[in-house]
Amino acid sequence: MNRRVEIAQNLLAVQGKITRPDITLIAVTKTYPVSDVQILHELGVRNFGENRNEEGLEKAAQVEGRWHFQGEIQSRKLRDIAQWADVIHSLDNASHATKLNSVTGKVIDIFLQLSLDGDPARGGVSASELAVLGAHLQTLPNLNLVGVMCVLPLGIEARTGFTEVAKIHRDFQGEFPSAKSLSAGMSGDFEVAIDCGATHIRVGSQILGSRTYHP
Repeated sequence: MNRRVEIAQNLLAVQGKITRPDITLIAVTKTYPVSDVQILHELGVRNFGENRNEEGLEKAAQVEGRWHFQGEIQSRKLRDIAQWADVIHSLDNASHATKLNSVTGKVIDIFLQLSLDGDPARGGVSASELAVLGAHLQTLPNLNLVGVMCVLPLGIEARTGFTEVAKIHRDFQGEFPSAKSLSAGMSGDFEVAIDCGATHIRVGSQILGSRTYHP
């Protein structure tokens, strides 16, 4: 099958499962070639997600859009990430926030990463720590707090997990009204995430398939 036709069919299928008009669909293009990103752009997609700084730098330089960084943050790469990322979904560290604010020449939208299980390997802060980090962001003029992001722990039932995440997000928004957005849900569970209140979904394989590319 022609690659453009394949991607177009997959994209249409995903869009057909989005049940609310306020949902932002982020096409996760990690490990896929820039040619796939260009096809997505031709099909009207403007939000792209990357987990690796190197891929984000390369692709954002070639395809115009709103670029989302959603991978693990390394302090030494923050300056590079700030060059191409318009949105960061995985901030969970006050020192990273301070450094990012100092190295960026633009305002970056920020999701704070929530952890439900406290596993340091997966990143994120606990619900009790969100407010402290949110308050810190309010002192940093180049970082715009827009919401909360969460990747569910392995083994947790999707509806149970996203229901808990949505409650934590509502409580957080009560204290930080600008944090209206909830980034939750990927290829395997985005429909449940939408049902539970997600505003941003990050979908890769359901749009681009299992074909991978390693630069």
